[in-house]
Amino acid sequence: MNVKAKRPRRLGVYAGSFDPLTIGHLWMIQEGARLFEQLIVAIGINPDKKYQFTVEDRLAMLRESCRELPNVSVAAFSNLYLIDYAELVGATHILRGIRSAGDYEFERTMRNINGDLDPKICTVFLMPPRDIAEVSSSMVKGLIGPAGWRTIVRKYVPAPVYRQLLQLHK
Repeated sequence: MNVKAKRPRRLGVYAGSFDPLTIGHLWMIQEGARLFEQLIVAIGINPDKKYQFTVEDRLAMLRESCRELPNVSVAAFSNLYLIDYAELVGATHILRGIRSAGDYEFERTMRNINGDLDPKICTVFLMPPRDIAEVSSSMVKGLIGPAGWRTIVRKYVPAPVYRQLLQLHK
């Protein structure tokens, strides 16, 4: 008897560096979990970029932060364009977030290039709610250091990330 594993009709990939994972990323993941039968949250590794956390740490923080979302899995990839990774895992969709006009222009261009490379994979854009629209990994990193940073940063990252930030910046 030849039994093939059933592929989800709607498999999404949400990729980023997640260095660190923020509540904005988590909102995107939660919404993606509602939209897709399965969502892969993938850390894209750029060897030319300097990261605050190792890939293993980022994977662990993502897994812990997403553990209550049964249709979400976490992975990492390198040396591939996102569209190629999405095709490799059998994704039907790429999930991207837009927080600003600048994000829109960048993401529109990437969507068009990805569409040229693989028109079968659809890009879906989400806009976060106003109260978290300004939250980014860069913003969080920029808040670390001055007196009182721990209280401020705590509002913008999931608990597993906050614990790692406290360990990293003792």
